[in-house]
Amino acid sequence: MNQPNEVIASLPPGLSAIAGNRDLITTPEIAQVFNVASQTVRKNYSLTGEAYGIRPTKIGNRLLWSVAKIADKLRGAL
Repeated sequence: MNQPNEVIASLPPGLSAIAGNRDLITTPEIAQVFNVASQTVRKNYSLTGEAYGIRPTKIGNRLLWSVAKIADKLRGAL
């Protein structure tokens, strides 16, 4: 049960500020994390099915990105 708290505590500060206490963030928010335009993230997803090595969850028309996987990518784990 302590795992979610450990993940939140170990988030990079910028990602933590954007994500708050959510598990998934939107495409514009992941674009802000990686300092690119949101259209760049959408294009990468369109061409490869992922962006920066992260596959999103599609809910309706929205792409939602896992905060834990983004944190791993920023730490260099992916």
